[in-house]
Amino acid sequence: MEIRNLGKSGLKVSAISYGNWLTHGSQVEEDAALACVRQALEEGVTTFDTADVYANTKAETVLGKALATERREGLEIFTKVYWPTGPGKHNDHGLSRKHIMESINGSLQRLGTDYVDLYQAHRYDHETPLEETMEAFADVVRSGKALYIGVSEWTADQIREGHALARELRIPFVSNQPQYNMLWRVIEAEVVPASEELGIGQIVWSPIAQGVLTGKYQPGLPPPAGSRATDQAGGAGFINRLVSDDDLLTRVQNLKPLAEQAGLSLAQLAVAWVLQNPNVSSAIIGASRPEQVTENVKAAGVRLEDDLMAQIDDILGDAVERDPGKTVSPAKRDF
Repeated sequence: MEIRNLGKSGLKVSAISYGNWLTHGSQVEEDAALACVRQALEEGVTTFDTADVYANTKAETVLGKALATERREGLEIFTKVYWPTGPGKHNDHGLSRKHIMESINGSLQRLGTDYVDLYQAHRYDHETPLEETMEAFADVVRSGKALYIGVSEWTADQIREGHALARELRIPFVSNQPQYNMLWRVIEAEVVPASEELGIGQIVWSPIAQGVLTGKYQPGLPPPAGSRATDQAGGAGFINRLVSDDDLLTRVQNLKPLAEQAGLSLAQLAVAWVLQNPNVSSAIIGASRPEQVTENVKAAGVRLEDDLMAQIDDILGDAVERDPGKTVSPAKRDF
């Protein structure tokens, strides 16, 4: 397993992280979830990402159980705060001081740990002053409940403002967690340059575009039985647009010869592609079966040649989304 620094911080993470969004506590049974975590550990993954909102806190509980017998110092455990949890009442979401303080305590209890390595703002909160949010994060760090602070899906301007306050408060703001893959490159124009300037690393989610970049969705054919596109409770809404676009699916199929040329599966090619970006510290994979973990971790340490990267761009063409304006957080918390 390749090990990288998280941004310019001293925290080292595995190039492949294991995440349990849409799986643990909801899409797969607990025994299968535990088996996937064990396989990730066997493959050298040390970095595990979750959030309080995943399966309405159940995912944190499952992950805590899965890691309970592991040496804590040998793991990097990340979680997040913002989206509604519990009954979703008016103070059960957002980045207010109240919600952050209550949420970190709940997350630690569910994860069975005294601290998380990274505590992340799951979106930008337009209804709470940024100063209040960052001061609460500072208190979380100073209390020893989190070692580093990060964000998810913040714009370049929001990252700059948050980082400036973090510097004033003398707390380590080290990461951003955006969606990033061959088809979704909205961070490249603004977020990545700002992050490079500030020493912030990307921990990217959806490197295989929720399974679209595995090639299992065929143009003109219905989604395979049991796939995410058929699971209305397990993330189908995130990929309906992609799996209904036959031109895009044809382009993905045309990537297969390139993957074979590199000695990779399409999924491995997709994960290796995001890891070529020097600002990406880690790519988050999810799994419902242990063998999926084994396949995807093989992308760690793979170097794709420049001409192969150029051929990928030629094949995908205008199917790639690059608009930096697609990085958004809800303007109002109508959850």
